Amino acid sequence: MKIDIEREEDGRWIAEVHDLPGVLAYGETREEAITKVQSLALRVIAAKTEQRPKDF
Repeated sequence: MKIDIEREEDGRWIAEVHDLPGVLAYGETREEAITKVQSLALRVIAAKTEQRPKDF
């Protein structure tokens, strides 16, 4: 999973996963933004996996 990170003018960091629309997070530090966006990305992936029909 590729994470893009930028520093905003106000000093906050923003991290975004472009492959998952809407998955972005802010943090006071670079590491905090990365941790938050990774957590959100995993929740989104898990939710998408649960929604897929199961073939039995």
